Amino acid sequence: MINRIKENRKIKGYRQEDLAKALKVSRQTIIAIERNRYNPSLELAMKLAQVLDTTIEELFELE
Repeated sequence: MINRIKENRKIKGYRQEDLAKALKVSRQTIIAIERNRYNPSLELAMKLAQVLDTTIEELFELE
């Protein structure tokens, strides 16, 4: 799965730490998601979309 978390995070002006704090996860989790080493749960994906003010479909794409 391809994700656009990093690009959307930067557009919104969030650091990894800021995004992690907003989602109540560790910075390491954000790093793993951005590097495609971890696919978030549906709940976390929905929270990511909400915090980044976008849709899940805009953040994630099947390869």
